[in-house]
Amino acid sequence: MNKQDLSGLIMADPRYSEACRSCMNCGVCTAICPASGYYDYDPRVIVNLVRESDEETLTDMLSSDLIWYCGQCMSCKPRCPRGNIPGVLIQILRAVSINTGLFVHSALGRQQLAIKRSIGHNILETGYCVHPTRVDPETHPEQGPVWAWMSNNADQVYGRFDKGYDKAGPGLLRKISPEALGDLDRIFEVTGCKKLWNTIETESEKHI
Repeated sequence: MNKQDLSGLIMADPRYSEACRSCMNCGVCTAICPASGYYDYDPRVIVNLVRESDEETLTDMLSSDLIWYCGQCMSCKPRCPRGNIPGVLIQILRAVSINTGLFVHSALGRQQLAIKRSIGHNILETGYCVHPTRVDPETHPEQGPVWAWMSNNADQVYGRFDKGYDKAGPGLLRKISPEALGDLDRIFEVTGCKKLWNTIETESEKHI
């Protein structure tokens, strides 16, 4: 990887010009950031490090847990007086970290594989990020006996709140049609999500 690769990949993202303009180190983003109250996390510092374009620093950052602390609440977006959006910059950094395989060096980065195989597959197979039928009590014993009972009596429990539960037609937990699932699959394909998923799988297998 040559000295301009990471910086170039970051700045080549079409969102970069909007996300990273000219930080004046006022610290408003850090003051409002929920993550900064729980972690050693400073959005202002991240913006400055990206703008400095030091490849060694970028490599370390993209290989660390740091870029995975952000909860993507976007509290930073309306508050920066210079129009920077640290939350969007984090999106860019995460994508570059995955595409370069650096994410596997971070404990939080490696969690992307589990997220892809759970929430990602849930969306394409059921149309929902989380669906009651996918939170299996044997796989998730931490949910406890109440959840086990609810899971075994899902029709009775959810049917009381949503008569369309797991059925074709209207309803919050309705069965998503094959046509709609097909549309979702195509969206994931044309937007590059499946390519990103393949990279997560491939790079994670190398690390294992």
